[in-house]
Amino acid sequence: MTKKVLIVGGVAGGASAAARLRRLDETITIIMFEKGEYISFANCGLPYHIGEVITDRNMLLVQTPEAMKARFNIDVRVQSEVLHINKETKSVTVRSLMSGDVYEETYDELILSTGSTPLKPPIPGIDAANIFSLWNIPDTDKIKAYVDDKKPARAVVIGGGFIGVEMAENLIERGINVSLVEKLDQVMAPMDKDMAALIHEELGNNGIALYLNNGVSRFVSKGEMTEIHLENGTVLDADLIILSIGIRPQSELAKAANLSTNARGGIVVDSHMRTSEPSIYAIGDVVEVEDFVTKTRTMVPLAGPANKQGRIVANIICGMDAEYAGTQGTSIVKVFDQTVAGTGLNEKTLNRMGKVYKQDYHVAIIHQKSHAGYYPGSMPMVLKLLFNLQGVILGAQIVGFDGVDKRIDVLATALRMGAKVKDLKELELAYAPPYSSAKDPVNMVGFVADNILTGKMDYVGVTELDTIDLSQVILLDVRETIERDLGYIDGSINIPLDEIRSRINELDKDKTIITYCAIGLRGYVALRILKENGFKDVKNLNGGYATYSVQKCDADKGCSIPMTESKLAFHDSGDVVDKSFEQKGQTYTLNACGLQCPGPIVQVYKRMEEMERGDVLDVTATDPGFKSDIGVWCKKTGNTLIESGKRDKVFFAIIKKGIPLNTTVATTKLPDDKTMVVFSGDLDKAIAAFIIANGAAAMGRKVTMFFTFWGLNILRKPEKISAKKDFLGAMFSSMMPRGSKRLGLSKMNMMGMGAPMIRLVMKNHGVNSLEELIQQAMDNGVNIVACNMSMDLMGITEAELMEGVTYGGVATFLGSTDDANMSLFI
Repeated sequence: MTKKVLIVGGVAGGASAAARLRRLDETITIIMFEKGEYISFANCGLPYHIGEVITDRNMLLVQTPEAMKARFNIDVRVQSEVLHINKETKSVTVRSLMSGDVYEETYDELILSTGSTPLKPPIPGIDAANIFSLWNIPDTDKIKAYVDDKKPARAVVIGGGFIGVEMAENLIERGINVSLVEKLDQVMAPMDKDMAALIHEELGNNGIALYLNNGVSRFVSKGEMTEIHLENGTVLDADLIILSIGIRPQSELAKAANLSTNARGGIVVDSHMRTSEPSIYAIGDVVEVEDFVTKTRTMVPLAGPANKQGRIVANIICGMDAEYAGTQGTSIVKVFDQTVAGTGLNEKTLNRMGKVYKQDYHVAIIHQKSHAGYYPGSMPMVLKLLFNLQGVILGAQIVGFDGVDKRIDVLATALRMGAKVKDLKELELAYAPPYSSAKDPVNMVGFVADNILTGKMDYVGVTELDTIDLSQVILLDVRETIERDLGYIDGSINIPLDEIRSRINELDKDKTIITYCAIGLRGYVALRILKENGFKDVKNLNGGYATYSVQKCDADKGCSIPMTESKLAFHDSGDVVDKSFEQKGQTYTLNACGLQCPGPIVQVYKRMEEMERGDVLDVTATDPGFKSDIGVWCKKTGNTLIESGKRDKVFFAIIKKGIPLNTTVATTKLPDDKTMVVFSGDLDKAIAAFIIANGAAAMGRKVTMFFTFWGLNILRKPEKISAKKDFLGAMFSSMMPRGSKRLGLSKMNMMGMGAPMIRLVMKNHGVNSLEELIQQAMDNGVNIVACNMSMDLMGITEAELMEGVTYGGVATFLGSTDDANMSLFI
């Protein structure tokens, strides 16, 4: 008897199952129902057709009903909606959307491949005509027609997942100004926050404004423009809005047939993809599957697993033994010039499972080149590996410019095969200079992970620095001086790696030492030198300053220099023109490609030394840090950055030696910051301190004021704040003045009368009050630091101090003195 198989839904899973069934059995009757017009299309390519990267729409159509019939003898019924599953009679009820006819179709086996659908929450105004979701071919046609016809100038993408990020990029390609709004604190949730910071930087460098930790409260239509009101009160204007805020499984048929589903609506299946009804199978986005690593239940909407599941179901129906082994979530996406990829677990998932960093799992972060650095076109990548204490690989994430797909596939394969980090060291991977290095990035991350497991290297993560009392450790920067000039971690000291052996006596063996360099390698070498010389507690900063600076910049929301700058004007109208500078000098080129930081900057420095004032240097580099480093270097060395950006796969900068004579520039020849320790709580001394601070700030100096002991009273709020304290703390704080308005004079206080008198004299002479001076200092960027240790001793809590105060210890203050040429004790 001929078997009859019905398939509800096409695209990846359904079409794959149908084709495999026919290849295995010519006698089976196969009928496929599809509610829409298209049974199999490249949904991952839809954003790129809107962006006109894929120009031919027909290229998105993987298979047509006519082709399926001709090649596989499959009865494909498009625009046919399956209304009900009748388990008792093993039939389905179908309605033709073209004729309106309703009929029954029986089955021996039924495959549900109904997929998922975009979420559309009940936000006021969400049905406006310029708000779209992207999920299928008709959605694509609507959005592309709107962009082609209306030519919107401003677009807002709601949601920072794969489709949201891809749509943002492709709208930028169409010349549209794009903002991206995401409810989470990062885009692309499968990536950890430290890796997502790299994506944020790339999006920002390409002109996308990010609004993180923000949701939409309502949409307000204003003609053809719509206002997007965010939860924090921000209002964005947009001509086009793309919703990409998540999906839900289309499991209504299964639920109506009383098939088992989970809390999210996913259809529950076994390892053979059978539902709770033995003759009914389910595949693709609509099903709950097993996580390959954790062996727990999950839902992962990816095309690769859907195709495999379709094939497995076809095998089983045709009498073969097959099981689905689980999904590990291997994924990859293009973000402008970068590639972002991941496989297995991330730290967020491990933490949700109760796994503790360093107690249950380790992290290795490396910065490597896509191929040999000496061969042209080598580009960097950041690779993060997660592994447990037994060395078993748990997951990996990579962000880079080239070769990312190759490495994530190797790591995904290693994970699938149960490899350990020691196996990564032993992998023999293809090598030639244009393609890789003799020690591939996969080998390198294996070496680093093995060093961690075998105790050769202890490490700290960037986020751990926030929890470490830097006054109790030595934060050792082992980079060269020229690198440190481009930025460093506050509180660190600098001993270049090659000088450590000769200067080792400058370090305290009784203290914990945290080494760091640009990417971690020199930090590890420094760690080994110190350990071999009797230092017991030495750790290396995971990923080095490159990882630290990106995460810090991400947290500070936009501290990096834009990648592309407009040409700089050499003088303003009315200035004396420096003719000698404006005259065109010689133009030189410098190829610094393949060099790791600080290589490009060092090469620029050497070449500029050989040039004359007014000469121009056109330099190219493949180190992405170069795009921000060169701007800082020019400002600090008295040279003019004319233009910077990206050409093909390299970064470039055009630099003119020197600056116009009428232009001032900050250089690093001498420190000129100002620091003060404010120990006193007297009114007159507080006034003097803030007058000096404001004067220095007005001259462009960076000022740090460190308030300790009685000086803390200057920063206290005037109102009484309820705070939990011990007995002595409560006594101390109650006896001290609350705030600047209750301070007395150091001399001639006259039972409290002196303070009002001096305030009156100041007012009569037009001198700002102490309170106005404090606010002025904050407005001028003066760093006001309250001593944590003194606060504990004096019984003062953070809640009692005014807004805008930062908190730190002695190390924080001493770090600021490194760049200061004046320190006062008041």
